[in-house]
Amino acid sequence: MNRWQRTAWGLAALGIAAVIWLPCVHFFFHQDLDAHFRTTGIPPRADELLARHLRLWLDPQARAVEIQKMRASNAEWDFMGRTFLVLSLANMSLRAPGRAAVYLPVMDTIIAETLRLEREQGMYVFLMNYARRGHFVGKPARSLFVDGAIALMLAARRLVTEREDYRPLLHERIAAMIAAMRQSKMLLAESYPDECWMFDQATALAVLRAADALDGTDHRAFVREWLATARQKLLHPATGLLCASSSTAGIVGDGPEGSTIWWVAHALQVVDRSFAADQYARAKHELAREVCGFGFAREWPTSWQGAVDIDSGPVIPGLQLSTGSSGLAFVGASAFGDREYLQKLLAAVYVGGFPVRRRGELKFCASNQVGDAVLLYAMTLGPLWQEIERRAAQ
Repeated sequence: MNRWQRTAWGLAALGIAAVIWLPCVHFFFHQDLDAHFRTTGIPPRADELLARHLRLWLDPQARAVEIQKMRASNAEWDFMGRTFLVLSLANMSLRAPGRAAVYLPVMDTIIAETLRLEREQGMYVFLMNYARRGHFVGKPARSLFVDGAIALMLAARRLVTEREDYRPLLHERIAAMIAAMRQSKMLLAESYPDECWMFDQATALAVLRAADALDGTDHRAFVREWLATARQKLLHPATGLLCASSSTAGIVGDGPEGSTIWWVAHALQVVDRSFAADQYARAKHELAREVCGFGFAREWPTSWQGAVDIDSGPVIPGLQLSTGSSGLAFVGASAFGDREYLQKLLAAVYVGGFPVRRRGELKFCASNQVGDAVLLYAMTLGPLWQEIERRAAQ
């Protein structure tokens, strides 16, 4: 054989080897799903993820370094990291009541520190810089992103063990959120100047359900009105998925996005279970993908193309793999008990997330504090939503 023939045979051999071995690679990264996700108790890997978070919150210097790194890219990440950690601790307290005495003080510290920063620096401390360049349509200017997440933290803490001083704080937030939403004919409150993000609208609805369960209030008529309006005006025609953002007038800005819809479907579980299940099924059909046993999620369906931003994270061309969507897909898959998809997502995060386990702690080097907090929440979610439904049924 001449050189070209040898080269051709060599390439053919490599191609055959790739066809045989690539579909098997994921077996080397196969993880014990029960060590990460289970319906009762606390998964061992969740304990290891939490250990690092607890160390950061108990060590002010280490926490300051980590927060500074996140805020250099996005102030929202600091805020969302706090939110998902509080929600995780609430779920873990309900899963293992004997540990609540350890977790509750950490929750209270995070909530107190968050309220202090907001009190001293205003809502903009947790918003991206462009929030200052526009004018909020609603008066007074408020961000549902900030109000909704703080309200959810307060409600989560109270669902574990009552704190009477949090009751008026929760009611004040809810009154402010409803007032802001009522200023729009679409019942949409702003997260940023004339930007109403579905992520935050769904969070607000979940908070209303939590408040009703906690205090016997009744926001069901408002929720029904919101859902009817959203179904009529805010569904993407090609996919039936809720659009990610719109103006207060209901003009859609961003179509369906993975970095939004996975959380939205989960939040809607305590609002309208059938609608939530429908949104998850549609999101999985449009966004969930697999290559050689590794699972990931697109940021946009094929019928919609948005712009890469801080929420989507880097999007790999061709595959359209989005780190933001893939991370939050863990929340969606866990919330709806989709263990097959969880297994594939887990294999991918262990090959591309560069996990490090050291001294009883687990971190993913390709992630950051908020990314790990989202994964921790996905590993522990369930009890909070169940507690809301249990109390609402009484």
